[in-house]
Amino acid sequence: MVFKIPLSFPEFSSTEGQYLEQAVQSGQLATNGPFITKFESKLSKRLKTHQAVALNSGTSALHLALVVLGIGKGDEVICQSFTFCASANPIVYLGATPIFVDSEKDTWNISPEILEDTILSRIALGKKPKAIICVHLFGMPAKMKEILEICQKYQIPLIEDAAEAVGSKYDGQLCGTFGKLGIFSFNGNKIITSGGGGALICQDSSLIRKSKYLSTQAREDLPYYQHLDIGYNYKMTNMAAAVGLAQLERLDEIVEKRKRINKQYKELMKSYPGISFQENSGISDSNYWLTSILVDEQITGFSNDRLRVILLKNGIETRFLWKPLHLQPVYKGVPFYGGKVSENLFSKGLCLPSSANLTFEQQEWIVELIEKEYKKVV
Repeated sequence: MVFKIPLSFPEFSSTEGQYLEQAVQSGQLATNGPFITKFESKLSKRLKTHQAVALNSGTSALHLALVVLGIGKGDEVICQSFTFCASANPIVYLGATPIFVDSEKDTWNISPEILEDTILSRIALGKKPKAIICVHLFGMPAKMKEILEICQKYQIPLIEDAAEAVGSKYDGQLCGTFGKLGIFSFNGNKIITSGGGGALICQDSSLIRKSKYLSTQAREDLPYYQHLDIGYNYKMTNMAAAVGLAQLERLDEIVEKRKRINKQYKELMKSYPGISFQENSGISDSNYWLTSILVDEQITGFSNDRLRVILLKNGIETRFLWKPLHLQPVYKGVPFYGGKVSENLFSKGLCLPSSANLTFEQQEWIVELIEKEYKKVV
């Protein structure tokens, strides 16, 4: 379906086309070429403290992060339940078991209190987790101070799933740079895009070298094909890197546009009872990849699903918040620790159109349709 107003659509300048044309004319279209190196270098310079490996997806990046940490069959990895399945699926790829943890109400991300309770519970069972995956949901930073203290206390490495949080900051530090490893996504609907792509980032040069090696089928540096390890076809293409580089050069501009859109939604709906927003908490600075709201039907008189259908009928794309992974049929029976926070967020939440090129007039129209629903129930 083609939407009049999509949920999250990429914004391009002339530079993407110029770089892409250069890549095509060079004849280097696949996983070798100067734009891959340039993209990795530009991203690493932006991160300052971390090196980057350009990959074909955020999921690939997360899988490699688990591989280089030595996660394998029989291991347990703690994962936020309130997230997309790609945060947990790579755990299963390796024969390990995800242990799902509920969210907290402030940021909607993994609850530090429940996280520590989970670790203690698994240790008591003789199953100390081998890693922890936290997610910065919709660009909103998790409570990194508390999470890092817990990781250090129990000596468990942290992987930051910052797929949705490119450009977000916590206490002035870029999301993705707090854990042992971090991952980004540059999928078509993300804050910036390479069409399809991702990155793994790390301070440890040895893990970066190993990640690059494994991402190109673990090919030895020899004049013939020799492999000592099982590798993966995970490297970003030169064409994707060309688009990604142009987007990365405009990241700050795009983030500011998303923040402005979020601010305008809040201003337009400031007097709407029963609707609340995902908010920056304390020292967080979200990129507001997607502006997300909660609809309290007891107050508004209409549900998030009713609002979704009304907007859909007008050609406006929205999306429910993630259905918690512990409720997904594919993960039936997997251990879950927590209460009903993530379930309640799912039952009330809705992501609104947040493209960087969304106009104020389009936002006004969206809000007018929401206001009409209020008038119907008065």
